[in-house]
Amino acid sequence: MRSALYKAIDLKCEQFWKYLEKSGLLDMLTKVLVALDEEPEKPNSALDFLKHHLRAATPENPEIELPGLEWAEMKEKYEANVEEN
Repeated sequence: MRSALYKAIDLKCEQFWKYLEKSGLLDMLTKVLVALDEEPEKPNSALDFLKHHLRAATPENPEIELPGLEWAEMKEKYEANVEEN
């Protein structure tokens, strides 16, 4: 009985991972997390960094795509400098 339950759960998990891969979500998350890791000055909020970069990479903003994170990063740094001054 348990074996069948574990197989059903494994199958469901596998299907979900395939869905995430096919939709491009895993690739996008990986790119944003790599960009965060490579950021020389880590932002105060990693969650805000993720939200900002994921929002910038949506189909509604085709001019800003991953790996075009440089533009979003420059904008973020510019806004931080404006706030400081």
